[in-house]
Amino acid sequence: MKAMVWTAFGPPDVLQLQEVEKPVPKDNEILVRIYATTASAGDCEMRRMEINPAFYRLPMRIHVGFFRPTKITILGQDLAGEIEAVGRAVKRFQAGDQVFASTSWRFGTYAQYTCLPEEGVVATKPANMTYEQAAAVPLGGLEALCFLRMGGVQSGDRGVINGAGGTIGTFAVQLAKYFGAEVTAVDSTGKLDMLRSIGADQVVDYAREDFTRRGEHYELIVDVVGQASFSGAVRSLVPGGRYLIANAGPSQMVRGRWTSQTGSKKVIFGAAHPKMEDLVFLRELVEAGKLRTVIDRCYPLEQIPEAHRYVESGQKKGHVVITVGHNNQT
Repeated sequence: MKAMVWTAFGPPDVLQLQEVEKPVPKDNEILVRIYATTASAGDCEMRRMEINPAFYRLPMRIHVGFFRPTKITILGQDLAGEIEAVGRAVKRFQAGDQVFASTSWRFGTYAQYTCLPEEGVVATKPANMTYEQAAAVPLGGLEALCFLRMGGVQSGDRGVINGAGGTIGTFAVQLAKYFGAEVTAVDSTGKLDMLRSIGADQVVDYAREDFTRRGEHYELIVDVVGQASFSGAVRSLVPGGRYLIANAGPSQMVRGRWTSQTGSKKVIFGAAHPKMEDLVFLRELVEAGKLRTVIDRCYPLEQIPEAHRYVESGQKKGHVVITVGHNNQT
């Protein structure tokens, strides 16, 4: 099979299209023919091994290979496709099922095929989505859902999503609205119209205005990119408000714990732990018309290095999808 192989830590050109052995499912696994996946900022950070916060880099090198990728050689964390074969012990799925899934830190979706455990984060694809649309749901949707639940989102909350225009943020805006929050979405100028189109009540261009200096106060702030002013964000919370920081650094953790212990405002550190049940919940929202994907561009498998360059430009709105090739779009 064809796969985009990760040959070294470095720029996009370290990703090279190669022929590799097609995987064979174990007894408890399904073999999925991948029709679509995505290129995310997280994939790019991993490729460069410039993961933030920096203290994750040593464990991740141990996970994938210390000097170069040896244990994991194919990136990509989500997929939509069709089951081609199942292991002898598989009960939930059968060949021909259309599915979408998150592989998380197992990676492996920049390829024509991958094997997934039956009890992994995999579910039947939303009936009203193409493979391309469905592939964009697992990574961003699951992390957004985890972060909002950790932040205790409630109906009536005034909330901020900082970094709202990306893979996680576009789902966080929609999910926060679904849960009944009033949402202020923060991102760059070129993404503001898109953010309005997916339901943001207010938008803020971070290049022109610091949302923490607007004089507004919020019950919930979700900082997807971890770049808001810490003191400004805490100051912008109402008493009892929650400030969730995704991928917090050491300084933020120390200040956050102190803030949480010495007052009513709470600082929460976000690390998503996706579950199959959460993916089913997202599918139900999609099929009910409550959640959609925002796709900026699509690239074929052989152009993943170009897709990474575009992601790293900071211009993408929502998702960059990788198409692996199939005959129908349903």
